[in-house]
Amino acid sequence: MSDYIEQHTLHGTTTVGITCTDGIVLCADMRASAGYFIANNNTMKIQKIDNHAGMTMAGGVADAQNITDMLRYHSNIYRIEKQEYLPIKSIARLASLIFFQNRYYGFIADILVGGYDKHGPSLYNVDPFGSLDKKKYVTTGSGSPVAYGLLESEYRDGLTVEEGKKIALRAVKAAITRNIGTGDGINVAIIDKQGFQLLTKEQKKAIITL
Repeated sequence: MSDYIEQHTLHGTTTVGITCTDGIVLCADMRASAGYFIANNNTMKIQKIDNHAGMTMAGGVADAQNITDMLRYHSNIYRIEKQEYLPIKSIARLASLIFFQNRYYGFIADILVGGYDKHGPSLYNVDPFGSLDKKKYVTTGSGSPVAYGLLESEYRDGLTVEEGKKIALRAVKAAITRNIGTGDGINVAIIDKQGFQLLTKEQKKAIITL
């Protein structure tokens, strides 16, 4: 039974997160694979948690969607009760606790949580065991070794969102070229003091040929 579940779990992806001076850039491809089968070629792996926060999903789709729903619920409840946004660090810590509490029957997911709050932009990586790391830039998924090659050479302190989204798009495009689990298009989201914004197809095409 466990072999069947493993073979039919949707996985294979490349997600990228970059911390910029004026916001966060989240980027991901659109392919979901189950083994050598492309199960979905229009998967939205960037999810809005609240107006100030978002996340990317890598690993098992169902597990990642479950975690997304829990983070949205708690973020919305906090905003309603406190009349202010839940800090990004608190959202990431909540995700870490969810993973850790389920470590004996773990979620098969690796997520990035990023956003812009009163402390400015921040980005966190939460792994399947609940480890929490604050990052300047990070990539997850099967295509991450390829994406890291570009990020390591292109990232520098002081990047703006305009510069960061170009690097993120190029990193995921490089992974699409070399990784079978990555492909079928790219989604990009920017989170700054104006809130969460998912780039349109035209905006992406103006930056890079997809």
